[in-house]
Amino acid sequence: MEFQFIKGGRFLMGTDDKIGFSGDYEGPATSVFVSDFEIATTTVSNQDFATFVQQTGYQTLAERKGNSFVFHLFIEETKRSHYPHPAGAPWWKVVPGTDWAHPYGPTSSIQGLEDHPVVHMALEDAFAYCRWAGLHLPTEAQWEYAARAGNTTTYPWGQELVDEKGHHANTWQGAFPWENSQDDGFIGTAPVTYFEPNQFGLYQMIGNVWEWCCNPRYTLLEDFNRRPFELTDEILGEEYAIRGGSFLCHSSYCNRYRVAARNGSHIQSTTSHLGFRCIREVTHD
Repeated sequence: MEFQFIKGGRFLMGTDDKIGFSGDYEGPATSVFVSDFEIATTTVSNQDFATFVQQTGYQTLAERKGNSFVFHLFIEETKRSHYPHPAGAPWWKVVPGTDWAHPYGPTSSIQGLEDHPVVHMALEDAFAYCRWAGLHLPTEAQWEYAARAGNTTTYPWGQELVDEKGHHANTWQGAFPWENSQDDGFIGTAPVTYFEPNQFGLYQMIGNVWEWCCNPRYTLLEDFNRRPFELTDEILGEEYAIRGGSFLCHSSYCNRYRVAARNGSHIQSTTSHLGFRCIREVTHD
């Protein structure tokens, strides 16, 4: 895993555009200061997480509870009706035997997916990896500052999700959630370095998988100036922030793959599109 040094500074966090969900508290755009830090150029990959497990014997929450949420298109069509789903989201199936090493069910594996992002990660799993590696999860402020890479555009590369250069991120194309045309080349996750990095050299800050942050969901933007969020595993609530969107995001349902977009998840949630990226604190003598 490689890291980039990020010179801290003040930036305009959030947006005044009314294109998101009001309950996500994306605005008003607020001047926020972040100190210097280092951030991984990619999300944690399956190979990264496998090394951690091999050295520690760690078992993820999905392994301990015996199931996880699998997106329905990853399940054989004749078997989809065999699994329960949460109310209002029939495209998510609770599949026994699913975890990071068996991402689509008990007979699946990560063979050939070693360079893809690890998924089915609960918040406690991300914290456990960070403790082992001497790293931390970013705050939303650090994440957005790094994702913007000095720009003020809707996406790290510009104002349009798809422009004359084509696709810049792994998102959904087609009629969500039933048909994905795979115009970007993927129906599920992509290798962590597949698309061009942003101007800070960071890959796939948008799309591919959601990334856990270390602050609770619904933290007001102004609060990132009022107090630092401890970069520890002290969990302060039931929902924590996730950022960046995933391969399932589409403007018709979840327009949260914008740089300023905010979202959150229950701390024990484990799904086909939930991973994490690490940061390293910078100390100055």
